Amino acid sequence: MSASFLSETDQQRVIEAIQQAERHTDGEIKIHLEPTCSNVMPLARAKELFLQLNLQNTEQRSAVLIYIAYEDHQLAILGDSGIHQRVGDSFWQQEKDTLIGHFKAGDPAGGLVRVVHDVGQKLMAFFPKSTNNPNEISDDLSFGE
Repeated sequence: MSASFLSETDQQRVIEAIQQAERHTDGEIKIHLEPTCSNVMPLARAKELFLQLNLQNTEQRSAVLIYIAYEDHQLAILGDSGIHQRVGDSFWQQEKDTLIGHFKAGDPAGGLVRVVHDVGQKLMAFFPKSTNNPNEISDDLSFGE
């Protein structure tokens, strides 16, 4: 699986970052890891996965997918319409650059934790936690083949 990319300890660290980020927002963050993007562009693959993982079904359209094809050295960050219209392309590009910098430094978990924190801050600003805040999307990492 992705043990060569993220150890079990690092995976747990990233999941804890997701849980922490979602504590203060109705937004949702999902990370999907797979070796390759199946001969498609990473954003196209992220859009496919966004639908497969039902991320478009959050009440406020505030889900964010962080997609990594670690053997291909490809990634994409895709926010649903509710969050995207508030932060725009430049925010996603900045976060991609943060990930790339950490990956090049050999710290993929640190990069994911940082980006989850940054995305969580934006989600908290635009979609603060309400009294009825169900966790609409599992915090676990998802994996492709």
